[in-house]
Amino acid sequence: MAGKSKRNTAANLPSQRQLRVGESLRHALSEILVRDSFFDPDLEGVSITISEISISPDLSNARVYTIPLGGEHSDTVLPALNRLAPVIQREVAARVHLRRVPRLKFFLDDSFDNAARLNVVFNNIREDD
Repeated sequence: MAGKSKRNTAANLPSQRQLRVGESLRHALSEILVRDSFFDPDLEGVSITISEISISPDLSNARVYTIPLGGEHSDTVLPALNRLAPVIQREVAARVHLRRVPRLKFFLDDSFDNAARLNVVFNNIREDD
């Protein structure tokens, strides 16, 4: 019985391989977005932060959590990144040595907004005491 519950919790967490692949993809994507030009007007002059990459267990899909620096223009940057995902994926394949590069899907990372809201709530609690 104990082995079964241990197996279920381990299945919910990413494996070491998933974490390693995600980190190498994050480094490659950061380098590509800083150095390469994609000739897309929606990405022109915008700095993009890649906070996390979540890889599926079979390593075929990757969810890339990103936010434009300062959180501005996310309504145009995110669709542009998803439009250019196949091109970016080819660039990643040239830099990362994997048998098959995961399919990239870009998502807005709202964890910074959530942290800011929690900070305000905690500061209000401190002021009330």
